[in-house]
Amino acid sequence: MKEQVVLVTGAGSGMGKAVALMAGSRGAKVAVSDISEEAAQSVVDEITTKGGQAITIKCDVSKDVEVKAMIEQTVEVYGRLDAAFNNAGIMMPVTPIDEVSEELYDRVMNINLKGVWLCMKYEIQQMKKQDSGAIVNNSSIGGLVGGLGLSTYHAAKHGVLGLTKGAAVEYSSHGIQINAICPGTIETPMVDNMIKSGKFSEETFKNGTPIKRLGKVEEIAEVVLWLFSPAASYITGQPISVDGGLSIV
Repeated sequence: MKEQVVLVTGAGSGMGKAVALMAGSRGAKVAVSDISEEAAQSVVDEITTKGGQAITIKCDVSKDVEVKAMIEQTVEVYGRLDAAFNNAGIMMPVTPIDEVSEELYDRVMNINLKGVWLCMKYEIQQMKKQDSGAIVNNSSIGGLVGGLGLSTYHAAKHGVLGLTKGAAVEYSSHGIQINAICPGTIETPMVDNMIKSGKFSEETFKNGTPIKRLGKVEEIAEVVLWLFSPAASYITGQPISVDGGLSIV
């Protein structure tokens, strides 16, 4: 990825951090974005300490003005945008749909779905100028199946796949490839919090997965970087499951 400019949202931890670190280690210039400036800066420090190039961008992906500024800052510093991993998202507490408040619904949708739309909007505007680019959106196994008490979350993640497929058709003529990944249960702070809440157990996650273990963030990062690369040049509009077989049982 030498000299490629890569933007990662939600890059302060978990899968986003893994993608940012791996891209940086392979020569990319990385725009590390997170709602927590401190978390983003920590990842930037880790990249630059190892000789890579990276900048910190604080961004709330649910806010149009902040997303627009994020893309502008990336291009101002690095001159272009070659690839983007739209990863920022939140989990919701297990809540039956008839008990979900409007406030919770709006928060989940604004970050998990509207946030991806806003990022794509401004990333595509820049990539059209270049006639090239690769975008990977982070959906979820929840974008493929249903789940007890998580209907709003699943609706947002299904929506991410709809945006991915529609945009892939619209912008393939501009040399822009747009795909999505659908991770299963990955060892991230989000999953750790789900386990600590007592709503889920690690054994339940493992036993429900044919491979019988949780996924690693590095395994997600390898797939994302592959989708950025020329090796995936004939793939667009696809939901790629990275779930240890969870979605097939």
